[in-house]
Amino acid sequence: MRTKNLSLLCLSLCLSLLPASNSGAAEPTKIVITEEGAASNEKLIPVAIEGFTGETETVIKADLWIQGFDFVSQDKAKFLIKGSNVARLEGRVIDLSDNSQILGKAYNGANARRLAHALSDDIVKKITGVNGIAQTKIVFKVANGRTSELYISDYDGHNPVQVTRDKSIVAAPTWIPGKFAMLYTSYMKENPDIFSHDLASGVRKTVAAYAGLNTSAAVSPDGARVAMILSKGGSPDVYVSDIDGANLKRLTTTTETESSPCWSADGQSILFTSRVSGRAQLYTVPAFGGKMRRIATTGASSTITEPDWAPDGSQIIFTSQYRGGFSLCTVPAGGGQAEVLAEGEDPSWAPNSRTVVFARRVKGGRVVSLLDVHTKRTKDVRTVPGSCSQPSWSK
Repeated sequence: MRTKNLSLLCLSLCLSLLPASNSGAAEPTKIVITEEGAASNEKLIPVAIEGFTGETETVIKADLWIQGFDFVSQDKAKFLIKGSNVARLEGRVIDLSDNSQILGKAYNGANARRLAHALSDDIVKKITGVNGIAQTKIVFKVANGRTSELYISDYDGHNPVQVTRDKSIVAAPTWIPGKFAMLYTSYMKENPDIFSHDLASGVRKTVAAYAGLNTSAAVSPDGARVAMILSKGGSPDVYVSDIDGANLKRLTTTTETESSPCWSADGQSILFTSRVSGRAQLYTVPAFGGKMRRIATTGASSTITEPDWAPDGSQIIFTSQYRGGFSLCTVPAGGGQAEVLAEGEDPSWAPNSRTVVFARRVKGGRVVSLLDVHTKRTKDVRTVPGSCSQPSWSK
């Protein structure tokens, strides 16, 4: 990417992240979120909501809905969420079991959407004890014809910003934890190479550009190391290195194909898929070297790909192929009985270890969608024109 384009990208990204004022500035083009599912169990949190209007009410309800909240009348609710967004945003949460106020706060200094996201996160934290996801980001690939580019957006698809402009092919984007930066594979130099990309400065650096395949970068929870798939040794194997590509170490030496590495929450193990037993199955290997170990996925299909380990370490989500289609499944971190959640592929956990972003095939293309694992609720996130896939959630 040329220096001028990098500067423009940096400016665009920085502006998109700055709090907006409450002036009459025009809002970005709105992205429609379409509900595609309903709750499959009784793990919903019944709340009543009142006092909010317009976009503020819509955003709050969307944020809470995908995190397991159900909107009911006050006589059936456990909590009452009330407030106003006339002069500024004010929100309160009342625990109806004893009529006590557990949250009371006013918000200003940004546009209505961002203020509503901030309130949503505070509501989720107070009621569930877990951080909300409303102010997080996602990155995803958008394909148009023979080329593809990367975009970032708010978790719900709003405020999309184009990251790459290579007019080439990109794949497998992933965030560096705690930083406004990511790694991904690009064919911009006519070979699938792995690059790091600092989104604040626009600077890109090569992490792996060996002959053959360099792909599927996954960054350790502490942001210090990267696992990846390289074919420099003959077949696609799992390698690890420092975050800049130094101190490269090969972890698997099979003659079969390995793919899709990801890290355990403690950074001690790497999960991936391997065809060493015939069809793609889940395996782990110690992050500093050791023996491969199979992870049982009882009840799932015999072809398993694209695993992602929950940030809290409790479970693994993966893609399972069924009769030509693809489904999202989970198993406990140590393996066990698989649970089918929804049709889709390319899953990535949110920081809350409850919500997942994934891709769903629709009419020859793909759309980005959100999944609440506890209730199996899904929402399609309509982002930008093109086939959207391989989403990754910032951590």
